[in-house]
Amino acid sequence: MDDSKLTVRAVERALDILLCFTDSSDLSLTEISQRVGLHKSTVHRLLASLEGKGFILRDPASEKYRLGFRVWELSANLTQNDDPALILLPEMERLRDQVGETVSLYVRDGMERVRVQAVQSNQAIRRVAPIGARLPLYVGASSKILVAFAEPEVQQQLFREAPGLDRAAFQAQLDEARELGYATSVEEREPGAAAVAAPILNRAHRLVAALAVSGPANRLTPDMMKAHAPLLMEAARRMGTMVK
Repeated sequence: MDDSKLTVRAVERALDILLCFTDSSDLSLTEISQRVGLHKSTVHRLLASLEGKGFILRDPASEKYRLGFRVWELSANLTQNDDPALILLPEMERLRDQVGETVSLYVRDGMERVRVQAVQSNQAIRRVAPIGARLPLYVGASSKILVAFAEPEVQQQLFREAPGLDRAAFQAQLDEARELGYATSVEEREPGAAAVAAPILNRAHRLVAALAVSGPANRLTPDMMKAHAPLLMEAARRMGTMVK
């Protein structure tokens, strides 16, 4: 194998190691090795390189690894004035106060959706929405919005890569979302949870993100979601004027 291919593979493996920390604050060498499917000696060498560049820190006492400060230096560049997750936060808080439920912002990444911002409900019983969560694009109110209002190629790719999907039923839901301007889901992905979502379209009428209201299904009933829909769509419309 030539040097360029070896270099690319090493970079991919190093990135896989960093991605292990998306849902864990610290991990042992064994845990990282198991997650990335590589031998401990290989992982140890990659960790040493990442540690040398400041992307990984090792705790001498526990011998566990965690993200280094260099990662936070990079992430600081995300908090710029053109970051939708920050620009739209005040509007999300306003919507949360209007409907009393958790409000989330999703973007599409390939055939997944990623929650990039969330404002938690103030109610005692609520649906907690962790930022950074990755979810499938074929289920849930936000997924329907991200597919229904995206380019046709997105829908075509989803149908190719999700062979178990009921294409006719999902297509009907996409058509309904485009007609109504919002989509709903009840216990589609998570038992006891419901959600209603609307598209955020920029001035060029291109899809930027999906704005969702979610909560317990016994409180966020179909009638309640229908009542919240105008507030949700108006919030999404205002947000669309704020982003590129």
